[in-house]
Amino acid sequence: MANFMFGNKSIYYEEYGQGEPLILLNGIMMSCMSWAEFIEPFSVHNRLILVDFLDQGRSARMDDCVEYSQAIQVEVVYSLMKHLNLKKASIMGISYGGEVALRFAVKYQEKVEKLMLFNTTARTGEWLGDIGNSWIKAEYDPDAYYLTTIPIIYSPSFYKKNNEWMNNRRELLRPVFGNKDFISAMERLTNSSSDYDVSNQIEQIKVPALVVSCQQDYLTPIEEQQYIVSKLENCHYVIIPECGHASMYEQPVLFASLVIGFMNNSKLKFNIL
Repeated sequence: MANFMFGNKSIYYEEYGQGEPLILLNGIMMSCMSWAEFIEPFSVHNRLILVDFLDQGRSARMDDCVEYSQAIQVEVVYSLMKHLNLKKASIMGISYGGEVALRFAVKYQEKVEKLMLFNTTARTGEWLGDIGNSWIKAEYDPDAYYLTTIPIIYSPSFYKKNNEWMNNRRELLRPVFGNKDFISAMERLTNSSSDYDVSNQIEQIKVPALVVSCQQDYLTPIEEQQYIVSKLENCHYVIIPECGHASMYEQPVLFASLVIGFMNNSKLKFNIL
């Protein structure tokens, strides 16, 4: 648990284990705390690095900025690697974190060993943009914000099967969604991706990549990941059935297995045929 300075902003990060470095990039509502259950398996054979983006978790808030681009988070990751003296690292990003990972790979490909993208899109199109707008419209009403943001993250089957857990989560999140500091940060984070579009730059990425879709992801549908796959030269693709956008929560064992397996597989090309 430590901090480093990004300009005049403090960035919070955590490190665990030893070995080849693996950096995890958070989804928009996540923080380092979100990975608590994954720390042990991800750090057995690797140097695991967690980081809170600006306006996330225990990193500095951007309340002195009217607006900013998600591109600044790319520079946060670059500065983190520089701070830790990392020449290269494998990077896994989910959702918002996957977008930052793609932007990072486009700009700093020489710093990326392997790239893993879960529930990620290549651009903020009309669909995702209007979902983000709906989140902003629901601000400062905790129940409205919960109902607008959370149900769509999960698959219908998971939501029904774990309804008691979802109701408990609603009670847990109500004070969070009623916190003006959190909601203001979420609005800035949501708006920061409004200019996100690497759809015409993805083909520049040549590093080994794993792209993962979920069959019932209604936030970033399968078609979004399939577009990314079509543009990546060295890509491996997986679809998780009966799973929604929050793949790490709905299918944690499979999620961890995919990350660890791809991260630590020393042979990504087999001369079988």
